[in-house]
Amino acid sequence: MAAHFPSSVLFCCDHNSVRSPMAEGFMKKFYGQRVYVQSAGVRNDREIDGFSIAVSAEDGVELSRHRTRSFEEMIDWGDDLSGFDLIIALSPASQRQALELTRYAHIEVEYWPIMDPSGLGESRMAKLDAYRQAREQIKERLLARFGPPTES
Repeated sequence: MAAHFPSSVLFCCDHNSVRSPMAEGFMKKFYGQRVYVQSAGVRNDREIDGFSIAVSAEDGVELSRHRTRSFEEMIDWGDDLSGFDLIIALSPASQRQALELTRYAHIEVEYWPIMDPSGLGESRMAKLDAYRQAREQIKERLLARFGPPTES
């Protein structure tokens, strides 16, 4: 059974270029207006990953307009982390950062160990397969945590 459904979720990973944008996109696809969703990274030193864009598009999620951002940029731009009910960290570094930034706030932080597909695979097909595995891990965790998708 799905746990309590939050009104706002922040997904985070290392660079906000692979896993967290995919999680944000699929959360929006599955649950639409039911929840406010954003994503961030520990660092913002990369653009959105082309393989993430490709494998998300295979399932109807558009990521090509995603702009990466870090926790620091969120705070600089006035996004208050205390406005989120739930932060879901998809990497150990992002979990540490989320716990540090929320240590005085009452925000639930969950850790989902989603594989990092960047750097895996030699050929284009092997790389796409690795990204598809990460995508499927994210989708499985979303459905297990939040239940069936909301009907549009």
